[in-house]
Amino acid sequence: MENHAQPVSQVIANQIEQMVLDGALKPAQKIPSERQLSNRLGVSRTIVREALHALQGRGVIKTRHGQGSFVARIVPEPEDESPLMQLFFSHSRTLFDLYEVREQLEGQAAYLTAQRGTEEDFYRITQAFEAMERADPLANAELDHAFHKAIVEASHNAVLVHILASLKKLLLHSVHASVANLSHRPQVRQQIDKHHRQIYHAIINRQAQWAQKAAAAHVRHVCESIREIEKQERHIIREAITDTAAG
Repeated sequence: MENHAQPVSQVIANQIEQMVLDGALKPAQKIPSERQLSNRLGVSRTIVREALHALQGRGVIKTRHGQGSFVARIVPEPEDESPLMQLFFSHSRTLFDLYEVREQLEGQAAYLTAQRGTEEDFYRITQAFEAMERADPLANAELDHAFHKAIVEASHNAVLVHILASLKKLLLHSVHASVANLSHRPQVRQQIDKHHRQIYHAIINRQAQWAQKAAAAHVRHVCESIREIEKQERHIIREAITDTAAG
């Protein structure tokens, strides 16, 4: 009878791919060393090396000489000179288009995280939330982005994680825009802070539908507030966007 058993290296490659799909290994994250993987998976370093080589051939990981292996960006991030980035900086409507996308995707991410998030995920989300809460509202764009990013990564939906990772620069630019335009307006800022608390508590209490509604309402409120500023003042602050590189 023909034996269809997979080579051990292929089994290990599949296990590492599963870590990517589960979100245990995230886009651009460094993969544990051969020794660490060998100990964790209970196989020789030679087997691990063969598995990593196979994953590199399939484009799942990228190896950098002297640095190690990293999870590939399965959905490529647009270059600074790409048409999408040029349109984003040239037309204010693309900022609002991005908020519309964020409303849908981040709402779904919050819903899934409330359902699927682990205690470790909730710990990371709590750390991000508390760091954001302590920060100066006028200078917390990166921490604000990190809070939302932690929620997305805890959704354990590989497609959603990779799509939003590919939009990292644009997402961070949109957060900088909201901070620059809204943080010095007390009523709007209070509502944003309230939304953040609602999102956080709904997720850690596993209230999936409430988490989805709160996350969507948050992005929609930011979008509508900036639209109103543009309507009244015929200008929104975009210099803060272009002057700040995505981290």
